[in-house]
Amino acid sequence: MLLPMSEKMRCEEALKYPRPLNPPELDILLVAAAALIDKDNNVLLAQRPLGKPMSGLWEFPGGKVKDGETPEFALVRELEEEIGVETRECCFSPIGFASHSYEEFHLLMPLFVCRVWKGEIQSLEGQEFAWVRPQDLYDYPMPEADIPLVYQIRDHLL
Repeated sequence: MLLPMSEKMRCEEALKYPRPLNPPELDILLVAAAALIDKDNNVLLAQRPLGKPMSGLWEFPGGKVKDGETPEFALVRELEEEIGVETRECCFSPIGFASHSYEEFHLLMPLFVCRVWKGEIQSLEGQEFAWVRPQDLYDYPMPEADIPLVYQIRDHLL
């Protein structure tokens, strides 16, 4: 009996099936995410603007890692482009990652905490922002790939 690959299931259930012999044929997309933490230990969330995929959902700021970039370098660039703050690679501390398959690609997303930046948060791409207590992060609808990051942030901050 083969594992129904399109189904999400618990590990105990999946172990009843033979191991897949071939990996899914999906391109891997590397995206870096930052949990900006303010002096009150709140986490910044950004709402995806209209016109973008998954618009209206809340996410951690960040973006695609370009060829030749490290995830930290990409975050420095993305945070400046998206929310108008300046930071440096040494300001990020890795705390976890997400690995999630969508239909068209597989997302690999390292998550970094950042407590130091220069400038005020600005909506440069039409997004809304919320400073959220770690225990309230589940109250904000997020893309599926971001949900495991909430566990990691909560474990790190609480």
